[in-house]
Amino acid sequence: MKTSRETKFILHPSSFILHPSSFDSMNAMLLRAPRDVNANPLEFVEVETPTPRANEIRIAVRVCGLCHTDLHTVEGEIELPKTPIVLGHQIVGVVESVGASVTRFRIGDRVGVPWLNATCGACEFCKRGEENLCENARFTGQHVDGGYAEFCIVNENFAYIIPDVFSDAQAAPLLCGGVIGYRALRVCGVKPGERIGLYGFGSSAHIVIQIARHWQCQVFVFTRSESHRALARELGACWVGRAEETPSQLLDRAIVFAPIGSLIVQALRVLRKGGTVAHAGIYSTPIPQFDYNLLYHERAIKSVANSTRQDVEDLLRVAAEIPVRTEIETFPLRDANRVLQKLKRSEIRGAGVLEI
Repeated sequence: MKTSRETKFILHPSSFILHPSSFDSMNAMLLRAPRDVNANPLEFVEVETPTPRANEIRIAVRVCGLCHTDLHTVEGEIELPKTPIVLGHQIVGVVESVGASVTRFRIGDRVGVPWLNATCGACEFCKRGEENLCENARFTGQHVDGGYAEFCIVNENFAYIIPDVFSDAQAAPLLCGGVIGYRALRVCGVKPGERIGLYGFGSSAHIVIQIARHWQCQVFVFTRSESHRALARELGACWVGRAEETPSQLLDRAIVFAPIGSLIVQALRVLRKGGTVAHAGIYSTPIPQFDYNLLYHERAIKSVANSTRQDVEDLLRVAAEIPVRTEIETFPLRDANRVLQKLKRSEIRGAGVLEI
């Protein structure tokens, strides 16, 4: 790997001592063009290390979580405005360098970077406090390079201090799975003590169940995977079964995490009058035609789109208070293709995390 004469300082991950670093290039898993994940589309390459501009920080990435959004991006189900691109939007690392005018962070701070990377602050949605719907939003690993690399840069206003209670790997799933799950709880309108159904039990749902249980909710989990069922029981689910099965009580709320449109219909089938189903995916197969009686009596279907900075702050606070236990499997950066393949086959228990 090439080096330059310029000297920076990074926080050594094991000893917490600052050591000099002079890399002007870095290792990254690069996606040049979307294609089937089984074709190993991510390439392990050496690329130029990014330089922080005014108000930006450069992060020495320690870990990056994997997400179904990454999988949908790799396989072309989500449009890519930029290629080639470095994926990854559940980034945990250490501030290694700061641009001019940075005031929120210092070199050595441990921070996280989620999906929402920038907003315009000027569109009608930003002005209404709905920045998750910003007309000009930019997203990590889609519009800008993400965390499947040794370094990344981000505007200081879109990075967050990671609570000390979490290790690097434990914190990574909170930054997307946790945040989107937390927003889904808000969108579906769940109240303490209600009955809530979770359809799919991967990275997001295994965090959401812990928050819902903290709020004294009864949680019903619908999943095909035996290992996921076992984890759901460990985390306090009062009922576990397949989507086609009928629990003993109707649900007040439901969240669909799996990208399968027919699960919306299955959730409506076991939802009480006035209940709400929230779909927490960025992508879904079509929702099939269904009888209006399933929707009648003021049942509602809502989608969950991205998150706000306040969502991230609130989720990290609540997760630290509980504290949330993230179930993780860690893998080396070079194995990103293989891990995304495992994710597609639902073979990861909890969340997958790449160690950079």
